[in-house]
Amino acid sequence: MHNNRALNKVRVWDLPTRVFHWALAAGVLGLAVSGTIGGNAMIWHFRFGYAVLTLLLFRIVWGLAGGRWSRFGAFIYSPQSVYNYIKGRGKAEHSVGHSPIGAGSVFAMLFFLLAQVGTGLLSDDEIAFAGPLTRFVSNASVGLATNYHKNIGKWILLALVLLHIAAIVFYLWRKHKLIGAMLHGDKELVARVPPSRDDTASRLAALVVLLLCGGVVYWVSSLAAPPF
Repeated sequence: MHNNRALNKVRVWDLPTRVFHWALAAGVLGLAVSGTIGGNAMIWHFRFGYAVLTLLLFRIVWGLAGGRWSRFGAFIYSPQSVYNYIKGRGKAEHSVGHSPIGAGSVFAMLFFLLAQVGTGLLSDDEIAFAGPLTRFVSNASVGLATNYHKNIGKWILLALVLLHIAAIVFYLWRKHKLIGAMLHGDKELVARVPPSRDDTASRLAALVVLLLCGGVVYWVSSLAAPPF
């Protein structure tokens, strides 16, 4: 009889969250490619870095004030909830936004992306390019940041990206429409849950937040020591 239960179309991912997701994916790809090429491509590496930092700052604010299912409060789970989910005793709301496992992936990705971009601001390749904040810290701090950025952080992020892709493939195999929901924003759910707000006013508010975050990052970039 449960197969006859009607599905409810619910707006889960608001437009700002969806744009953030795909823009971040493009930015990270740009960082990886430009960083691997090196040389003059490092100019673009810095540009992609500033763009990704802008997006990350936006996501932090949007995680507090965005749509219902984009807020951090919607996917901060207790250890017991995570354990129950792994054991197959998850709740209906776990299938709405980020699941307990997906939430861990999101927080890990945000944390290590912030660490990567943050250490990039403090890194120096000792050739032609240095982060805008290097002149405010000691040489030892610059060395530690550069080592993490070049030799540690990028491999952690690569592992997280590969795990993310593997999870998407797994859920597609299980017939979960994750990619579609991140494109159009809607999910068809049995449970009746409140939708995320996604109207003109909220989208304009998101644009203002993005521009303000971009302004902060532009100010940070302007702190670089002037060229000789």
